[in-house]
Amino acid sequence: MAQRRVTDFFARRRPGPTARRAKSACRTPSPAVALALTTPGSSRKRARPSAAPGSSRPEPPARRRLRLQDSDSCPSSAPDPTSLACSSLGRKIENTATSTGQPPHLAASKDKNTTSELQSCLQRARVLGARAQALRASAQKAAEEPSTAEVEGSAEQPCGEKAPAYQRFHALAQPGPPGLVLPYKYQVLAEMFRSMDTIVGMLHNRSETVTFAKVKQGVQDMIRRRFEERNVGQIKTVYPESYCFRQERGIPTFRDGVRRSDYQLTIEPLLDLEAGGAPQLTASHLLQRRQVFSRNLVERVKEHHRAFLSSLSPPMAVPEDQLTRWHPRFNVDGVPDIEPAELPQPPTTEKLTTAQEVLAQARSLMSPRMKKALSDMALRSAQPSSPGPPSPVLPATPPATPPSALRGVPQALLERVRAKEAQKQLAQMTRRPEQELRLQRLERLPELARVLRGVFVSERKLALTMGVACARMVGSCRAALSPGEMEQHLLLLAELLPDWLSLHHIRADTYIKLDKAADLTSITARLTHQARAEGL
Repeated sequence: MAQRRVTDFFARRRPGPTARRAKSACRTPSPAVALALTTPGSSRKRARPSAAPGSSRPEPPARRRLRLQDSDSCPSSAPDPTSLACSSLGRKIENTATSTGQPPHLAASKDKNTTSELQSCLQRARVLGARAQALRASAQKAAEEPSTAEVEGSAEQPCGEKAPAYQRFHALAQPGPPGLVLPYKYQVLAEMFRSMDTIVGMLHNRSETVTFAKVKQGVQDMIRRRFEERNVGQIKTVYPESYCFRQERGIPTFRDGVRRSDYQLTIEPLLDLEAGGAPQLTASHLLQRRQVFSRNLVERVKEHHRAFLSSLSPPMAVPEDQLTRWHPRFNVDGVPDIEPAELPQPPTTEKLTTAQEVLAQARSLMSPRMKKALSDMALRSAQPSSPGPPSPVLPATPPATPPSALRGVPQALLERVRAKEAQKQLAQMTRRPEQELRLQRLERLPELARVLRGVFVSERKLALTMGVACARMVGSCRAALSPGEMEQHLLLLAELLPDWLSLHHIRADTYIKLDKAADLTSITARLTHQARAEGL
């Protein structure tokens, strides 16, 4: 009896064939789930299917917490789009199976669109991966390439392309009183020379061989513009005594693509030999060389300005030491570019690459009779077979006719007007800065005379101190002047009209006395006439 009870106990504990088949079926994943789990690039962790509805052994709490911790932990790198798509699809199948109460492989077999949805997810993941690789490659390429927008900006422009307005009208936009302003491209070249002299001085002072490659990189980093050999040739044209250029080889380089046996353009500054050591390019030398370069640029612009004055009608001649500004109609920014000087080039080795070069080389091996025969044949072939048509005779250029608006005006009157205009422009070009300041004050004096008389009338006094009069006039004048500038105008007014305005120095103050009975119209007329007389 006891043995039968033990046998029945173990029979009840042992699962039957049906239970074993259900258990193996639950452990075997469906084909869709297996494909999602074995996709390349997907996560190695497999989603555990939920327990079957009829299972009597639920998942232990400890194992469930461990599985949740493993699923919550994520790697530091970004997840693969393919693994995300497959994991989401597997999760959808598991949720479907849980909601319907069936095993995962049965739910996947009932869903007919699972395979097509998986293929679309994989295709979309591949497209996203390719797009991400393309963006990463373009970003890496942009980071490696130098910024050409900052380096570009040289003065030369392509053929047929119009220069921007800030270059074409650079001279007109300069602040301060007009003077001998350099064109925009000349100022850019002066900045290039300053940067180049700084880099060359640094390398020369530490006894390092100065090459064009080193100077080019340093200048471009300083001025954020492109610096080429053409600019070095322009610098040599303007200041030929600044550097000595040579082609040398055997210079150690640390750049790819440049061998030690290659020829490189070397730059050596020309300095005065100093006793007691090697010459150094000091700060005083840099400043002196910069001033010489600027003077040479101004002299080049003066040559074009002199040619422009000689082409006027009537021609004008201005002494160089008295020239303080350009002619009003002289286009400063239209001055042509500086022609670059020829720099030393590396020696070329003769290489025969074509048949014509081989024949030219073999000509030296010919006999004198063969050379003479070839020269006679070349002369006979060069003679024209028939005389060409005669060249047409160009008609003479007709004399310049006056415009239709000036027809009927006497020629003598036109000559006088042109001579007077030329005299006025000559006086304007040779005017000194102090003369220009005096002329500006003279132009303001008629208005200031009326304001000063109004101040005396309103104050009802015979005399006012200089400080009070200047303060009252500053508040009433249209021009923005300081009390000090107003005092200079009053001193000039007292100098020109001593019978109308007089100054009296009493102790530490200066008093102004005005003749109120004088005609204000005649006073302003005299000031206007004086301004016109000095303005010519």
